[in-house]
Amino acid sequence: MSVEKVLAVMTAAGKPVKAGEIAELSGLDKKVVEKAMNVLKTEGKIVSPVRCCWEVKP
Repeated sequence: MSVEKVLAVMTAAGKPVKAGEIAELSGLDKKVVEKAMNVLKTEGKIVSPVRCCWEVKP
């Protein structure tokens, strides 16, 4: 599923990333990435340390 793929890409990046960067790295469409990120945000699995950038919650 795209949620797991997005989380894996974010973990592998090791730094805060934007949705566009995740889309490029994963090969998924940006809209799919944004929907997956919304799920991860509501589950509390990702946080935004800087505006528009997200990382896996430590």
